[in-house]
Amino acid sequence: MYSLGGVEIDADAARCYALNFHDELGQASLDLKAAMARPRDITQLDPHALVAEYGCSAADVDMIVGGPPCPTFARIGRAKLRQVHGRDDAFLHDPRGGLYVHYLEFVEALQPVALLMENVPEILNYGGRNVAEEICQALEALGYRCAYSLLNALHYGVPQLRQRFILVAVHQAAGVLPSFPVPTCEGQLPVGYGSARAAALSTAGLTASHYVEAPRPASGARPAATVADALGDLPILTPRRGCTSRRFATDLSAAVAYRCDVPLSEYARRMRQWRCFEAHSTVTAHVTRTVSERDDRLFRLLNPGDQYPDAHALAVELYSAELRRLDLVGQAPEPGSDEHDALLRRYVPPYDATKFPNKWRKLAPHEPSRTLMAHLGKDTYSHIHYDSAQARMISVREAARLQSFPDGFLFTGGLNSALRQIGNAVPPLLASALAARILATLRTETGTSASALRVSRQEDGIRMAISIPTG
Repeated sequence: MYSLGGVEIDADAARCYALNFHDELGQASLDLKAAMARPRDITQLDPHALVAEYGCSAADVDMIVGGPPCPTFARIGRAKLRQVHGRDDAFLHDPRGGLYVHYLEFVEALQPVALLMENVPEILNYGGRNVAEEICQALEALGYRCAYSLLNALHYGVPQLRQRFILVAVHQAAGVLPSFPVPTCEGQLPVGYGSARAAALSTAGLTASHYVEAPRPASGARPAATVADALGDLPILTPRRGCTSRRFATDLSAAVAYRCDVPLSEYARRMRQWRCFEAHSTVTAHVTRTVSERDDRLFRLLNPGDQYPDAHALAVELYSAELRRLDLVGQAPEPGSDEHDALLRRYVPPYDATKFPNKWRKLAPHEPSRTLMAHLGKDTYSHIHYDSAQARMISVREAARLQSFPDGFLFTGGLNSALRQIGNAVPPLLASALAARILATLRTETGTSASALRVSRQEDGIRMAISIPTG
């Protein structure tokens, strides 16, 4: 497989892409290497000019992979837009909601053999529109056969509950129908994931549509990977407390040794030995932030699976107990005084416990993780490490493990940027399963040799994946 290039508007993500997929260019072609790492706005690009810059032509393109930016489609993104603009339909006026049109322009211009698109399930109901159906209709007019489904990354080996819309299309000249990979893992989805899926489908207008049910796990499918499978062998990390800076380490390139006192799970072994992204005795990007004394106290006492309302209730109990202790020794501050308010802040976090209950969540080691979001860098308390002795949010490398990035994959930019890139990405194990299915269909039924591309979606732009025949 060979990746020709990508379209990425985020500068750090563009450099990350080039570093991991085109670093082999080295000094041989500095201009081409720079082109790979350059951030690009898809609305300002000519498809033919882009592939020419990469030293190819439209005839060399077998596959395009991408995903329209999801904030305007996702429930969380819509809520944020509503908060910022003060109107319920703000998401309908976000220009990112129409970027899929530019993706289709690339398809029309380059005519790949196949294409793949990923997004959140809510794309099936964009203000009453089923955008997925509109995309399929446009692709059919361009000569493609299309199908889309809702797949959960959990079923493809990823230790994370991550439900996503996946669209596959194959040019009708290939004479085959698009299909989806059979799950290799099985695990029960929480009620919330099933209800969200049902809500998306019930309002999608699916009569005579291109939607197909997701395949069921194969007979003998493995149990789903868990958080402990993913994180257990990574080095113990105990952030320093009371620092003036919230960050206690930011060097993503610093290498630290794996633990050798715990059994190595099959999942961890796979992350260490991924071909072309191997890691041996050390791993990078194992950095996170410091936490306050208040949060350190709560993190240690929370139970696995506890969320923000549990943390808030526990904080109130601890605060009340401290007030009683101070009262017994005659040192309780007067209600309403600055001292009283300061004591309250030392124990109780300020967020309303009735809103955003999953703002905090302590990971359960023997379950898959909940979905990693694009705003992970800002809301890292959504994934608190299950080990109470470490009492912290997950590191960049731990987030990468939960998303199924191999340990040899390198990240660019700062801590926030790396977490955003991870939260935005299509899990590599899911991408690999989709690519393998598409390639098997083309090779088995048409004899076509098509190469797929590993690629991740960014919320502020579309990365376009172009592939070159492998012979």
